Amino acid sequence: MSSPIRIRLARFGRKHSPLYNIVVANRGKARDSLPIEVLGTYNPNPVPLTPQEKAQGTKPFKHIELDFDRSKYWLGVGAEVSDRVSFLFKKAGLLPEQWPKPSKLSQHVEKPLTNDTKTILEEPREFFRRR
Repeated sequence: MSSPIRIRLARFGRKHSPLYNIVVANRGKARDSLPIEVLGTYNPNPVPLTPQEKAQGTKPFKHIELDFDRSKYWLGVGAEVSDRVSFLFKKAGLLPEQWPKPSKLSQHVEKPLTNDTKTILEEPREFFRRR
């Protein structure tokens, strides 16, 4: 029997610019209903690059915040993971690349499973041009 708890995305934000909460919710509840716990956020729109970054050839990135400890807890308890969240967890190293089995995979992510999380401090960036 499948688990009644599921880790999935809950949409919020404006029209044509979605933001998603990565939430733990009951399987039968609506997408935007009150979740059990919020594990993080996911912004599918890439962060705009400055002209200097474009000249250097850096790639735009999508902003993801995730609570690794709580995510590991819910995975250990046996919560099911939606397709998109499993893709994000594979990128973060929380799930092995062959999850759940090779025949069901739509995207392969070649990344080893992480043992410890490291905190990296970044310089704050301004996302808007000053006038």
